[in-house]
Amino acid sequence: MSSLADRLAAASRDRAHSAPTRADLTPSTGPAGRAQRPDADAFRDLKATVHTRLVTQLGPKLYDAELTSGELERMVRGALQEAMQEEDVVLAPADRTRIAQEIADDILGYGPIEPYLRDPDLTEVMVNGHDDIWIERSGRLQRVEGSFSDEQHLRRTIDKIVSRIGRRVDEASPMVDARLPDGSRVNAVIPPLAIDGSLLTIRKFSADPYTAADLVAFGTMSARTSEFLSACVRGKLNVIVSGSTGAGKTTTLNVLSSFIPSDERIITIEDAAELQLHQDHVVRLESRPANIEGRGAVDIRDLVKNSLRMRPDRIVVGEVRDASALDMLQAMNTGHDGSICTVHSNGPRDTLARIETMVLMAGMDLPMRAIREQVASAVDVIVHQARLRDGSRRITHVTEVERMEGEVITLQDIFVFDHSRGFDENGRSRGSLKGTGLRPKFLEKLAHNNVQVDPMIFARDGG
Repeated sequence: MSSLADRLAAASRDRAHSAPTRADLTPSTGPAGRAQRPDADAFRDLKATVHTRLVTQLGPKLYDAELTSGELERMVRGALQEAMQEEDVVLAPADRTRIAQEIADDILGYGPIEPYLRDPDLTEVMVNGHDDIWIERSGRLQRVEGSFSDEQHLRRTIDKIVSRIGRRVDEASPMVDARLPDGSRVNAVIPPLAIDGSLLTIRKFSADPYTAADLVAFGTMSARTSEFLSACVRGKLNVIVSGSTGAGKTTTLNVLSSFIPSDERIITIEDAAELQLHQDHVVRLESRPANIEGRGAVDIRDLVKNSLRMRPDRIVVGEVRDASALDMLQAMNTGHDGSICTVHSNGPRDTLARIETMVLMAGMDLPMRAIREQVASAVDVIVHQARLRDGSRRITHVTEVERMEGEVITLQDIFVFDHSRGFDENGRSRGSLKGTGLRPKFLEKLAHNNVQVDPMIFARDGG
């Protein structure tokens, strides 16, 4: 059997000097139809050899807290070049660069998914097992060629992510929510819950947070809607952003939060810190799961209660999903106007029903009418967002919560997405957000807070 060096040298020479053919430009496929690189085993063996030499050489320096990320990267890349030179193997420049980059990604970043995390055009990275990676680009899912070496490689990457924020994932706690340093949301599930191997889902957020102008440019909302929502936030209305998973609620919440004046004290409460606010006075709180003994958990409800003792001007909750809804309503009804939060739901009316259900989860024996009166009194505006069939994320309703009429909370749509124009030849929606012509009842409340709204915003042909 030929040596590793012989196999690599031969493969590298062939790839460097032979003219490409149609077969060369088309990835070969394995039994599952997945693309395979030429001589993948030989390159994997060399990569493992260099990786082991590098870890042995650098040792504890890789975890030295006094080293900056820039110093660590320079140290790793320098040692990597030395290790590659010591491996007496002749490689084409492209192969050498590829191996060096993959090893650097593994040590400094998150292995085979690192290139996708660096890509600003991707919104989601999904790992369905060590050899099955998918991404979302422009609202569409597609499978990519990269893969982890094995299940243990994937587990090490998951551990690296969650340990950096003091969380853990093991058989006793096989699910975890975490975040990357840039705020991207991470969820991991490992066996025995994940039957076919560990699962990793990363919702990416832009390093430079989107602004209202960006959402208008994307078609997520109209310029008039943006102006109206800015007035609602500045006028201290309580706003709920609703929608399904992946509809863009957190992005919209971040944009709405940017409308808060910089002289107010803002307290953000999240399961995993994702919001990126640039005001001067922002206090960030993050929930904490139970420790290995099942103690020490601090949930969103605890943080909402505690935030009321921290002299907040605004309370921004990343997501209300349980009994914390009762405490959020209490905060909105006890002088903390201008609060903003997100809720999973299918529409504005469903949002109210979900809030009622979550309040009942608090275990309080409250009559339904009392809950609805609390909701009608606390919530001023519902901003509902959806991901359309073409993958685009659009605000579909901006709805005023009016008052109780009998046993029902009345709602009034201010802006509604017009689906009547259908889709173009590329499958993209032609619809847009239109004004209904109705003026909200809370304009007096806005005026009381010295916020004026141009009446033309509500023109029927607006949007």
